[in-house]
Amino acid sequence: MATETVELRALRADEWDAWFDMVDVAFGGVPETPEQRAAWRDVTDFGRMFGAWDGAGWVGTAGAFSFGLTVPGGAEVAAAGVTAVSVLPTHRRRGVLRSMMRHQLDEVRARGEALAVLTASEPAIYGRFGYGPATLEMRLDVDTVRLAAPDLPGMDGVRLRLVDPVAGLPECERVYGRLVPTRPGMLVRRPHWDRAMVVDPPSDRNGAGELQCVLAEVDGEVRGYARYAVKPESNAAGPCGTVVVRDVQALDPVVYAALWRYLFGIDLTSSVSVRSLPADDALPHLVADMRRCGIGLREALFVRPVEVGAALAARTYRAPVDVVLEVSDAFCPWNEGRWRLSGDEKGASCERTTDPAELALSVRELGSAYLGGFTLSALAAAGRVRELRPGALAAVSGAFGSDVAPWLPHGF
Repeated sequence: MATETVELRALRADEWDAWFDMVDVAFGGVPETPEQRAAWRDVTDFGRMFGAWDGAGWVGTAGAFSFGLTVPGGAEVAAAGVTAVSVLPTHRRRGVLRSMMRHQLDEVRARGEALAVLTASEPAIYGRFGYGPATLEMRLDVDTVRLAAPDLPGMDGVRLRLVDPVAGLPECERVYGRLVPTRPGMLVRRPHWDRAMVVDPPSDRNGAGELQCVLAEVDGEVRGYARYAVKPESNAAGPCGTVVVRDVQALDPVVYAALWRYLFGIDLTSSVSVRSLPADDALPHLVADMRRCGIGLREALFVRPVEVGAALAARTYRAPVDVVLEVSDAFCPWNEGRWRLSGDEKGASCERTTDPAELALSVRELGSAYLGGFTLSALAAAGRVRELRPGALAAVSGAFGSDVAPWLPHGF
């Protein structure tokens, strides 16, 4: 029971529309298009969706997708992709959200998933449930009039071919699948998620045209792709449209540069806008003046270790580490206590111990540092990690790092 009058129960397939209507209301009242609804329904596991029911209807919703998440070292770890968390304004501050989060994390643990992950419309909500920001995404608004396009040797050997975005899905997914193990934070997509990547309702285009897809081939092999739309604009000087980039992926630097050269050179445009790239993406280094790239950063993926021992043992470490962590986790008390983490670039173990603690932190800080996107040293500077043995912080913080920045490739 969530409250005396509100109960939590699973979503039935025949209740989908009413449940999703409630999500729309809770997130501002603007309904998703039929195309968007169909895409979400196709990827939904009804066994993982539930909500709060108050007699005549839904007053809260929550659910999860089953993903594989790449962690440092390249392993795929089962993770619950938390989604559609909402409570109607009429039922706020009645314990509904807390009850749903309690129910969900218990279910995640019962399924044997060591991690829960989410993207947050309001990040301040989720810290109290143990979720920490773990990745950054880079946003760029590139002045393609003042910046020359990327130019690397070998680019002229890359053949570019426009295809229908739906018809191009198999080739794009093959490229994406090869890249997933190379960067922490990337998601192993389950069935039907490829179609979700090309949903393109006119109501979401904000003045841009239809979604386009270009494939990049070398010696007949597709080695990259870009999905984008063109937003036509003009002023007294003439056309000044924007290339709105949804996704660019490539298997090598030359193909990546060739795709950006193509995007920079689209007729009747003067800028390129992209909302999500890794924080260490190559594009700012492929141009002569990164100030003209209009760089911005924001957090993207939030990570919550559900089973601390299993989560920390599932990844590798940049340097040898042997440390006792004192973990606090009031919401999932099975994680509370001391854990000895031992590992290196080949593997790790994390077991309970009674040895003296060397670092003290909450599960939220572990989530932030887990993929290597934020350092324990930075969190300590904010007063959120305590060093109990001199020298422990620097060694452990470095070991948690990643050679490439973690990145979430798309929302859910």
